[in-house]
Amino acid sequence: MAKIIWRKRPSLLLDIFIDNACEEFGKSTALKWAEEVAAFESRVRQYPSSYALENLLLGRMKLYRSCHIMNRRFKIIYFYDKSKDVVTIMDIWDTRMDPKTLTKRIR
Repeated sequence: MAKIIWRKRPSLLLDIFIDNACEEFGKSTALKWAEEVAAFESRVRQYPSSYALENLLLGRMKLYRSCHIMNRRFKIIYFYDKSKDVVTIMDIWDTRMDPKTLTKRIR
């Protein structure tokens, strides 16, 4: 099973998004979103390449993949280093933002 490493920014953003969901939509929604992230982690540990390549990041040195979460409002952006069997979570991107934002944030 692959190891998962969350970079600092996506880890902080995830906490903020779930806290905001709790305040705006209630605890049950925040819990549902946290469960979606846990399901993502479970799947990506076993099948790191199972999510689609992120079209906005094609043509880069690394093959970035993404998973929609939270009613398709956000994408978890990650890459898998097969040689180390490590999944690195690079970002959580709000899909309502300008796509150029993502391409600038992932370097």
